[in-house]
Parts: sequence; structure tokens; C-alpha cells
Amino acid sequence: MGVTAVGCPVDVYLRLPTSGEPEIVHGAVPAGASILELGSGCGRVTHPLVALGHRVVAVDDSPEMLAHVREAETVCSRIGDLRLGRCFDVVLLGSHLLNTPDPVEARALLAAARRHLVPGGVVLVEWHQPEWFDRVASGSGGQLGDVAVALEDVARDGDLLSAAVRYSVGGEAWRQEFTCRRLSPEALSKALTSADLAFDRWVTADRDWFSAHGVAKPPPG
Repeated sequence: MGVTAVGCPVDVYLRLPTSGEPEIVHGAVPAGASILELGSGCGRVTHPLVALGHRVVAVDDSPEMLAHVREAETVCSRIGDLRLGRCFDVVLLGSHLLNTPDPVEARALLAAARRHLVPGGVVLVEWHQPEWFDRVASGSGGQLGDVAVALEDVARDGDLLSAAVRYSVGGEAWRQEFTCRRLSPEALSKALTSADLAFDRWVTADRDWFSAHGVAKPPPG
């Protein structure tokens, strides 16, 4: 089973279905909007967005993942380093990437989104809201397509939560460890402000997705 440099099992990710993400994005943006998808993986969300009529540029730092993306331009790059020299109607930052344990990296993700946004465009963000960190527990999980998913070894340390996801499919199993950071409303606002972004609205009723818009910088002097 192939894995990425950060331990993502590519074969498992290829089997994972979407969980409503393409429909959420499509319903929140204009028809035919150009989308820069940051952290696209193997195209799980990319492909439905293309089918819905969007022009998507898929960005990921894993060539193993990007090799499976179809019908979309691909860019292999760390998100924080990305400088394409062009802008998009929508920048998509999904997969709870904003909850990275490193606050500096979180600001870099948002800064990358902001510098690729057209005037009047939106950044769509999927995050773990603060309450999730209180609810999540070892043993939780479910079935995603033909992949069984279970959360193991949940541990908390201040605003940090560490755990492992166990994927089981076709008689094989893979364990992927992760750490994420709780963002309070104040921390979220501060992170957005640091990237010249401002909160716009909750995109979903459960508040797992929100949109942000660019804030113009004041002229020098």
C-alpha cells in the first residue's frame, strides 16, 4: 500500500467517498466559479467539482496523491509556499487543515489562500470547531463506503488533541496518527486578520464550514 511522506495511505484515500463536500462548495459559490483547491489529495472532492462545472486547480504536496487527479490542473507544492501568480473566484481549504498544530503554519495556509483570491472572491474553510475537541473520544468511527474508520488513542494536551485513525478495508488495516489544535473564536479571528481576511458567514448549519473574504490593505503612509 503506497503512502505519502506524512503517512497518508493512498490506496485507502482512493476508496473514501465524499461526505457532501462538493455539494457544500457548489452551493456556496457562483456557477462555473474557478476554484483553487488547497490540499486536494487524490481528487476525492476535485472530481465532483469538475463534474459540477467548476474549473479546478488541485494543489497538494504529494505526487503520489496528485497522480490520481483527473480533468483538473495539478500543482505539486506545499500550500504555504504556493505562488501561482494568478487568482481564483474561490479558494478551498478543506480537510480541517486550518487545525494544524502549528499556529505559524495555520497563518501560512490562510496567507496562501488570500494571495490567490480575486477581489470579491471567497475562501471556503472546513475546520474542527472548538466543541468537537470536547466531544471526540476513542472508539468513535463508522463506515465510509467500503472503508471502516475508527478513532484510537485520543489524548489531550491543552489546545492540542492527538489520536490515530484506523482504516480497515479488504482484509487490510492502516493506522494514521495526527495532531490538531483547537481554535477559539478569538484565535480564529486573529488568524484571519493576520492574512487580511475577515469572517463572512457559516456555510453549513453545523458550523463545520465557513466563508471568509479579503480585506483590502490600507495604502502606505
